[in-house]
Amino acid sequence: MKKIALGLIITLGFVSVTNAERGRQPCSGGKGGIKQCQGSKFICNDGSISASKKICSK
Repeated sequence: MKKIALGLIITLGFVSVTNAERGRQPCSGGKGGIKQCQGSKFICNDGSISASKKICSK
């Protein structure tokens, strides 16, 4: 029983870490991804400027 509980705890810990790492990226969704940088801003493939707080350093 202890082995099952330990396995479950380890599995749940791994799943929560991978979900946190997946966070949204600049220009995600319908914007088509990142096309280029303009200064520190991300320019999306649809021509819009991302509202992301991240700094572009491509």
